[in-house]
Amino acid sequence: MSQENNATPKKRGRPPSAAAQRRALEAAHEILMAEGFGRMTIEAVAARSGVGKPTIYRSWANAQELAMAALLVNRLPEAEFGGGTAQAALGAQMSGLVTAFASTRGRQITMALAAADPESEFTKAFRNQVILSSRNAGRVILEEALARREIVPPLDMEALLDMIYGPVFFRLLVGHRPVSPEFGDAIVRTALRAVAPSGA
Repeated sequence: MSQENNATPKKRGRPPSAAAQRRALEAAHEILMAEGFGRMTIEAVAARSGVGKPTIYRSWANAQELAMAALLVNRLPEAEFGGGTAQAALGAQMSGLVTAFASTRGRQITMALAAADPESEFTKAFRNQVILSSRNAGRVILEEALARREIVPPLDMEALLDMIYGPVFFRLLVGHRPVSPEFGDAIVRTALRAVAPSGA
């Protein structure tokens, strides 16, 4: 990627519209899938989407962050699940993660991450746009389940979130076992068992 991707411009002005963000993400996803991570630049996304570079930079600090978000576009459901159960919502989210990283581009990104410097922009983008974003969505799901009394309050919410998402990213980065839909389902069932109401 070009050097402009390593810059972190200050995010000024009005927040970009949801429609502009979606167009940028879809254009980035198309470029990423067709041409690979190295050719997915902010300029290319702006040209394809019709969204200005300043608008893109107000949502993503650099091309690495945009690429990580684009990998997961159409893969992760929104935080609102229409009253579905926590198991169904977390299962859908986990399925999206597994599907995205099982793709050719997802595997390429995983291999690059394994060799990347922990403080590189690439690694920070993965942490912000994939790990932390996934955990935040999971927190919303669990808090809604708590409000419905579907689960009991966990001893430590952060530990519960780590129990859910940690195994996925551990397997992605270490590569000792495959990351499969069945593995994702097993994680969700095991984690929710720890906060199931008595007698459930």
